[in-house]
Amino acid sequence: MATASASGPVKEHPAAVTALLSVVGYALVVGTFVGVFPESIYPDLSLQQVNRFSDGIAVVNTLATLSLVAGWRWIRRDEVKKHAAAMSTAFGLILVFLVLYLAKIGGGGTKEFVGPQLVYYAYLLMLAIHIILSIVSVPVVLHALVLGLTHTPSELRDTAHARVGRIAAGAWILSLSLGVVAYLLLNHVYSWEFTAAAVVLAAPASRSLRALAP
Repeated sequence: MATASASGPVKEHPAAVTALLSVVGYALVVGTFVGVFPESIYPDLSLQQVNRFSDGIAVVNTLATLSLVAGWRWIRRDEVKKHAAAMSTAFGLILVFLVLYLAKIGGGGTKEFVGPQLVYYAYLLMLAIHIILSIVSVPVVLHALVLGLTHTPSELRDTAHARVGRIAAGAWILSLSLGVVAYLLLNHVYSWEFTAAAVVLAAPASRSLRALAP
């Protein structure tokens, strides 16, 4: 992603920068769920607006997935500039997703799946994998990004960027894809019940998981 060799604290300490950014990201998400931040920072969303946010999140996740797949394909063809552009686009879309998601959870509420029990369990499994991958992939994604932004293509060959990038892209593609499928099941195939914004982590585990739905 970088086009010129340069030194600096970010380039010299990519692991530390990754750790710092990861902590900030986790703090924003957890803070929203436990109600640490004041309610005034979130928009006051109606149920209709929550639905529109859900639709927007699904579109953003779909575009991010397509960008990741394109970036993966281009690097296999050694088209480095296209790969860098696609991965940067995907990360930008993921940031948009995060803003929309936190605004939806903090300012509106959540929707809980209502459908056949067998489908419900499959839905919960997909949702669990989606959430777990999203959480554990954050440092991996950020590390690949930091390396890519601070090193030239030739320098990247001597880093863990390729190995880390494969793991990051694969995890995010699976996570985002499952998120989109869960969204379709919840919003368009079956039904749901709306729960107004509340402290999610204080609820029972099964309800908390459902509350993290797209």
